Amino acid sequence: MGFDLANIIRENVKALKPYSSARDEYVSDGSEMVFLDANENPFENGLNRYPDPQQRSLKAILAEQKGVGVENILLGNGSDEVLDLLFRAFCEPKIDNVMTLPPTYGMYKVLAGINTVENKEVWLTTDFQPKVEEILKVADARTKMVFLCSPNNPTGNRFMEEKIVRLLEGFDGLVVIDEAYIDFSQGESWVGRLSDFPNLVVTQTLSKAYGMAGIRLGICIASPGIIGVLNKIKPPYNVNELTQQKAMERVLEIDAVHAEVSRIVSEREKLMTVLEQVSFVKTLYPTDANFILAKVDDADKRYDQLIGRGFVVRNRSTQPLCGDTLRFTVGTPDENTKLIQTLNTME
Repeated sequence: MGFDLANIIRENVKALKPYSSARDEYVSDGSEMVFLDANENPFENGLNRYPDPQQRSLKAILAEQKGVGVENILLGNGSDEVLDLLFRAFCEPKIDNVMTLPPTYGMYKVLAGINTVENKEVWLTTDFQPKVEEILKVADARTKMVFLCSPNNPTGNRFMEEKIVRLLEGFDGLVVIDEAYIDFSQGESWVGRLSDFPNLVVTQTLSKAYGMAGIRLGICIASPGIIGVLNKIKPPYNVNELTQQKAMERVLEIDAVHAEVSRIVSEREKLMTVLEQVSFVKTLYPTDANFILAKVDDADKRYDQLIGRGFVVRNRSTQPLCGDTLRFTVGTPDENTKLIQTLNTME
């Protein structure tokens, strides 16, 4: 049948007339104006005015950096809001379903539950790649989205290009590729393939490589049609003024961001080398992220030992295919040195 955006939008969203805020109706051109339109406190303190509901200045910089149009970008209060908007725009509660590929980022399943949308699961292979033919077989006429986290959390690996292409070509709903960790990968972002696949949605974040987890800024990059649907239902001022200001500062420091990413990748490789020699580490999984997943002899025991020595890692043993695994985020060089010293003394 092929992908048709009109076929997957919820009927109530199609009919919805979006809320128009004061700052939607009048867009400043920089002229000196007296603003009496939004019932704001008139006494200037830097934050007494509503923020730009479309984050135009920030989007302009991001669009240039990522090689897309401003009309291809939607910004959210973290990637979780972006993901939630996708559910609310395209999935009819109690009727539609989505598909996730465990082990993966847990919020996909949580958001499905919040929105009363069935979550169908197709586990990854033992080497953490999508089972494409099984996914296409399990998908039905009510499957609206498939979520791919690549590089994947918690495993760290990126998915093979040919598998993602097969999904994009064979699935009539949205293929959402979560690229929270793409900056740490040697692989190319799927943003460059938007024109090839109308059902492709890419999400990114400022929380990882940009070091801005505290401001909550998520990015959705897709066709203007998909972005237009999401803009209809997003809250009018979903990205606050302080977040926009700090994000603007950081994205303009792109050379500093790249330098930090390079250091993290270098430290990641150093940690990998050391972890290979640790006696209780049984398997290290390939990683394109800023973390390393390691299979150990007894994850609960090793987790408690590390806590006792002042290190908080993540025990991922409850996740499918991840028995007795610990996830190590790459820290600063000093933190990594201390971790290495500690690992070498653990029995």
